[in-house]
Formats: sequence, C-alpha cells, structure tokens
Amino acid sequence: MKTYLSVWFNANGDTPSQVTMKLEKIGFKVAQGNYDYIYDWGRKADIEEVIMLGDKIQKVLNGSNVLFKMETI
Repeated sequence: MKTYLSVWFNANGDTPSQVTMKLEKIGFKVAQGNYDYIYDWGRKADIEEVIMLGDKIQKVLNGSNVLFKMETI
C-alpha cells in the first residue's frame, strides 16, 4: 500500500523545503506528478494505521500554515 499526500502552501507559512524536511522525518518521499509526497507502507496497512499516519502528518505540520490531503491505496 501507499499513501499519497497533496500539500497546499500558504505564503505566510513554512516554505516547501521546510515542509519536505518535516515529512521526510516521518517517512515520506518527494514525488512528481499528481501528488507531492508518497509514503510506501511496503505491505498492506489496516485502517487504524492509516488514521495514525494522518495524526502524525497533522502533528508534524502543525503550525506550518499548510493544508494537506491524503489518499491511501
């Protein structure tokens, strides 16, 4: 499974490089195309794990003044 992340930046918030460093610390990789970042589970994750990853994303981006959307397939 993979979790795909899209991020919307605000001119008054963290820079793309700052957001990237924060997301890389929790296992995301930069992507090109329809999504900005990808988290590769390397296996099938259950819904509770996906929700917990969403919590981690929210925690690491708190105060960054960005919005995010995640999609897990």
